[in-house]
Amino acid sequence: MPATGSSVFDMQLPEHLLIVADSEHDANMLHAVGMFVPDPFIFLRARGRNYIVMSDLEIDRARKQAPHCCVLSLSRYQQKLRRAGVARPGFAQVIPLLLRERRIRHVVVPQEFPYGLASDLQRSGIRVKARPGNFFPERERKSAAEVKKISAALLMAEIGMAEGIQMLQRAKIATGRRLLYHNVLVTSEKLRAVIDTAILQAGGLASHTIVAGGRQGCDPHEGGHGPLRANEPIILDIFPRSQKTGYFGDITRTVVRGRASEAVRKLYDTVLQGQGLAFEKMRPGVPTADVHRAVQDFFVREGYRTGRRNGRMQGFFHGTGHGLGLEIHEAPRTGPNSPGELQTGQVVTVEPGLYYPELGGVRLEDVALVTKTRPRNLTQFEKVLEV
Repeated sequence: MPATGSSVFDMQLPEHLLIVADSEHDANMLHAVGMFVPDPFIFLRARGRNYIVMSDLEIDRARKQAPHCCVLSLSRYQQKLRRAGVARPGFAQVIPLLLRERRIRHVVVPQEFPYGLASDLQRSGIRVKARPGNFFPERERKSAAEVKKISAALLMAEIGMAEGIQMLQRAKIATGRRLLYHNVLVTSEKLRAVIDTAILQAGGLASHTIVAGGRQGCDPHEGGHGPLRANEPIILDIFPRSQKTGYFGDITRTVVRGRASEAVRKLYDTVLQGQGLAFEKMRPGVPTADVHRAVQDFFVREGYRTGRRNGRMQGFFHGTGHGLGLEIHEAPRTGPNSPGELQTGQVVTVEPGLYYPELGGVRLEDVALVTKTRPRNLTQFEKVLEV
C-alpha cells in the first residue's frame, strides 16, 4: 500500500476517511453505511460528515436506507469528467474530483484498500495513508443495539444446533456403530444440510458449518465428511450470518450419540471446566492473553498437555476466543500472544478445546458480553454430552 507516513502528516492534518468496497463483504463499509450493496462504491467521512457516491441503480435506495449519509450521484461525477475530456472516468478519476471539491488532499484508508487505486490517487496528488489495526476502533465495543443483533444471529445458530442434535437423537444405532435416520446413513454432509436449512429458514446464512466426528474433530477447522459413528464425539460448530443485519452468531457443542467412554467424559468435563474458568477471568482490564493462559495452565494441571506428537498437534492449540460482530473473527482475540486488555462492551467467544486422535476432539463455545462486573453469557443452548 503506497502511503505517506510522516509524523507531521499524522499530527497536523485532520483525518478524512476513505473506503472503496462493497458492503456485503467488507465489514467496515457495512458499519459505515448500514446497508447491503453488492458492488464497490465510495464512502468518504470528511469534517464529521459522511458521503457516499452511488450508481443510478442504488442511489434512491441509499437515500432511504442510509439517511446519515449525503448521497451523491456517480453518474453526475462521470458526466463532469467526460466534459473535461476524460474518456472513461472511473473511481481513480471520480475520487480526486470529489476530494478537490472539498479541498481535501489527504485521506486515511483501511489496510485492505486496493493497491492499484491507491497508486492512482497518489499520482493525482492525493496523499494516501493506511490505518493499521481497526479502521473504526468503535467497532470493538458493541452498543446495546449491536448486542441485540448478535444475539438474534446467535439464536439462528441455536436453531440450527437444535435441529442437528434432534436428528442425531432420532438416529438408530446399527451394526458397526453406523447411524441411520429413516434407514439412511447419517453423514457429516447430511447433518450439515439439515443444520444449514434450519438456519436459512430462520433468516440466517450458514457457511462452512462444521460437523466433524471422531478423529476428524482433532482438526479444529475440518468441516467433516463421510459417515458419523455412535459412541464417539461429534463436534458441531455453527456460525451463521444474519441476512438482515450482517451480524454473526457462533456456537459449538460436542455430543456423542450413544455412550461416551470414560476418557471422553473426562475430556468433556475438563473442557467444560476450562470454559467456566475463562468466563471467570473475563473482566474489564484483564489482559486478553491472561484469559487464554489460565485455561491452558488448567488443562496442563489436569494432565492434558499441548504439543506435537506422532507428527501432529495435540491438546489445546488454538486461541480461547475471538471478537464477534460484523465479522466472524474480529478484535479482540484471546490467545497466547493476543495484545490489549478486555473492555466493557466487547463481545467475545469462549471456546476452549482438547484434541487427541485416540479419543477425538471436544470443543465448547459460548458468546460472552464483557460488562463492568461479571461477563454475560449470550448463549442459551444447553450443554449435554450424550444424546
